[in-house]
Amino acid sequence: MSRFSVVAFLAVLLTASPFAVGQPTLDPAPQPVRQDWLVHDVAQRTVVHRGRNEREIVLSNGLIGRTFRLAPNAATVGFDNLMTGESILRGVKPEAIVRINGVDCTIGGLTGQPNYAFLRPDWLENLKADPNAFQFERYEIGPTKERFPWKRVRHAQDLPWPPPGKALTLYFKAPRPLIEKAPFLAHVTVAIHYEMYDGIPLLSKWMTVHNAGQEQLRIESFISEILAVVEHESAVDHRTRWEFPNLHVETDMAFTGMDSRTANHTVHWGADPQYATQVNYLRQTPAMLEVKPPLGPDVMLPPGETFETFRAFELVHDSTERERKGLAQRRMYRTIAPWVTENPPIMHVRSANPNAVRLAIDQAADVGFEMVIMTFGSGFNIENENPAYIAQIKELVDYAKSKGVELGGYSLLASRSISPEHDAINPKTGKPGGMIFGNSPCLGSVWGQDYFRKLYNFFEKTGMHLLEHDGSYPGDVCASTQHPGHRGLNDSQWTQWKTITDFYKWCRANGIYLNVPDFYFLCGSNKTGMGYRETNWSLPRDQQIIHARQNIYDGTWEKTPSMGWMFVPLVEYHGGGAAATLEPLSQHLDAYEAHLANLFGTGVQACFRGPRLYDTPETRAVVKKWVDFFKKYRAILESDIIHVRRADARDIDCMMHVNPKLQHKALAMVWNPLDEPVTRTLKLPLYYTGLTDEARIREQEGEYRVYKLDRQYNVELEVKVPAKGVTWFVVE
Repeated sequence: MSRFSVVAFLAVLLTASPFAVGQPTLDPAPQPVRQDWLVHDVAQRTVVHRGRNEREIVLSNGLIGRTFRLAPNAATVGFDNLMTGESILRGVKPEAIVRINGVDCTIGGLTGQPNYAFLRPDWLENLKADPNAFQFERYEIGPTKERFPWKRVRHAQDLPWPPPGKALTLYFKAPRPLIEKAPFLAHVTVAIHYEMYDGIPLLSKWMTVHNAGQEQLRIESFISEILAVVEHESAVDHRTRWEFPNLHVETDMAFTGMDSRTANHTVHWGADPQYATQVNYLRQTPAMLEVKPPLGPDVMLPPGETFETFRAFELVHDSTERERKGLAQRRMYRTIAPWVTENPPIMHVRSANPNAVRLAIDQAADVGFEMVIMTFGSGFNIENENPAYIAQIKELVDYAKSKGVELGGYSLLASRSISPEHDAINPKTGKPGGMIFGNSPCLGSVWGQDYFRKLYNFFEKTGMHLLEHDGSYPGDVCASTQHPGHRGLNDSQWTQWKTITDFYKWCRANGIYLNVPDFYFLCGSNKTGMGYRETNWSLPRDQQIIHARQNIYDGTWEKTPSMGWMFVPLVEYHGGGAAATLEPLSQHLDAYEAHLANLFGTGVQACFRGPRLYDTPETRAVVKKWVDFFKKYRAILESDIIHVRRADARDIDCMMHVNPKLQHKALAMVWNPLDEPVTRTLKLPLYYTGLTDEARIREQEGEYRVYKLDRQYNVELEVKVPAKGVTWFVVE
């Protein structure tokens, strides 16, 4: 070992010691968490404590723990599911890889593991530092920090922001052999950031690169997470469909989908070339996680500035059961994106004529709706900078505010063409077209830059409270070299994504509600589609009603009720004629009420699209009845759904909200789609209410009865539901 290597090793060892001068004070090891974190509050907070020796530290919250060996270089050497006692990790990999100015820089890591099927503790003492990898220098411990501000201006769950927990940052510098080959790396510091959150088996990870030199650097690509994970299944033969490890991973770089899996383009499960002893003959077991952008970013980093990657969120499951995994994912969104609990009832007025908008505002205020949006096809134009038009919208915004209603509008971004000069250029053809939605403007074009300037300006001048941003940015690339917002193809996706997410974060910081038919929750959006086929709203009314309950049932496995919107065609939508529409409302009041019961009974809001919410006193009474019901039980109705029985139009169906923290522990909605009344024995699973021995249950506003829970925490109760009717049960 050279004199330089010995000095570096000793310096790292000293830095790694919790007793080193100037190093953060470490916490005591966490207490084991005995209770179910999905039912009870977890008292144990996130800590950073010493591991097996002074060269190891552990980030843990009692539910999960991630262990770092700090010498002879820093690397993750343990990732443990403390809820089940299982090890998630089977091997040591670098902390990250980043390509700078054509040089691949490995960040941390240790080499020499003899077998990647498992990681024995005694092997750790013999692992070596890669002399060409960035070397660990120091670590910092601190509190979690908000990713961006959240201005709370409307009803939402009382959740902390930022989520409480602890942050750990590992700092790395280039080694001398690498600096000799690439001198510019002498002035580069790479930081690997971790946050772990209290009371949930969840951590986040991201990387920053700081340029302290005098020359501009080019960040061409990166892999911000590399984990050799224990395989979920073991198969000798070729598989066309593998089951991935029981770990939910997503990032805030998501697009082109209304659910996390469809919108995921950054999380990759693949084969581990170092795993030579795996059972699969072709060594294709997907047991290595890599988190990286689909393209680029290929961005320039000026002197004195810092590049930051997107964030990966890693949720550790303690079960393979679908409902429990869904509950964990829904808790994750409430933790890291609590604005998704904003859930205002919204009327979509189909005309932006001021008189039509005022009528919608008046009716919304009268029955308790909280927002009005000048919807698609209404004539609203957010790109209109005429002072008279802006003054007209501001007057309407102020009028709505005086009535206790928020006003917003619709704008189409993707899936339209501006001109060959401003549209995204297909790299295969060199021409516009062939994008995800056909044609789409490039957000880095002159038009794109001007469009976002207009958005900021419109909101600032009108005080508007809501944007429905259709198409959003679906992840299109652009091969143009003439657009001012990007240099070429390789940086086009990253820069466009940054443009739109910076805007959404600004909206969140300014209290602007965001309806976005894409998965931008982690960057500030509030709601996306629950998951439905638009043309189904042109089906006959009775079919729409069944489809709606199926869509809500299916859409709430991974979404909270407040994260998805549905649709109510007050006027004709995609055809269907009179058989599909609700107008005149008073003549189809039974179908209108069925829609209202579906939506307000599940805590899911919808696009009530039409000219009005009611047309007669009788219609008004029905609308107000269900809005009042929602407002009375809002806390439990916006809580998680337990999926009891899916609608099939053959028998009763049921969805039940649960929340162990409320007085109303559950509220079960039961529908009868049949033409005759039914009496059934219904089994309600009450485990996630936190009740253990007995439950007090009443039907609607009737008297409570006491029911004993069986040892699977279920109760059985007799339900009677009228033909084509609905009832509900409140549990305490």
